[in-house]
Amino acid sequence: MKDPMFLEFLGLKREARYYEQDLESALITHLQEFLLELGNGFSFVARQRRILLEDDEFFADLVLYNRLLRCFAVIEIKTHKLTHEDLGQLQMYVNYYDRYEKLPDETPTIGILLCTAKNDLLAKITLPEDNTNILTSKYQLYLPSEEEFIEEIKEVIDLTEEHEENE
Repeated sequence: MKDPMFLEFLGLKREARYYEQDLESALITHLQEFLLELGNGFSFVARQRRILLEDDEFFADLVLYNRLLRCFAVIEIKTHKLTHEDLGQLQMYVNYYDRYEKLPDETPTIGILLCTAKNDLLAKITLPEDNTNILTSKYQLYLPSEEEFIEEIKEVIDLTEEHEENE
C-alpha cells in the first residue's frame, strides 16, 4: 500500500481544517481515482456501513472488497494524527467483518487507517506483534512544493550517508 498517499485529485481547496465527512465525500466523488491510488483489485461495497453491537451503533467510513486478495478492506479516514483510539476502532470493525461478514473461504479482513500524520512506533505497540491486517497510511491532499521536495531529498541523502558511514 502506498504511504504516503497523494490525494490531490480530490481537488479540495487549501483549508486549515477538513472534516472527515468532507474528505469522505470527495473520495466517493473521485472513487475511480481513489481505488487506483489504493492498488489493484479493489471494488466499492459501502459508505458509512452501519454496525450494530447490541444497543451501540458504529459506522465504518468505507468498505471495499479486494477480488485479488479475496477479502474485505475497511477504511477509516481521520483528519488528525494517528491515535491508539483510532487503531482500536478500526480493529473492532475488522473483527466484526471477520466474524459476521466474511465467508469461510475468504481471507481475513484488512483495515486501512488513513491519517494526516502517523507514529509507526505507536501503531506497533498498540497492535498485536503478529499484526498483518491493520495498515496505516499518511495521506497528503497536495503534492509537496518544490522546496519541500528538495528538503525531503536532502534528508534521504543524509540518512543514506549516515547509514553507509556506520557500516
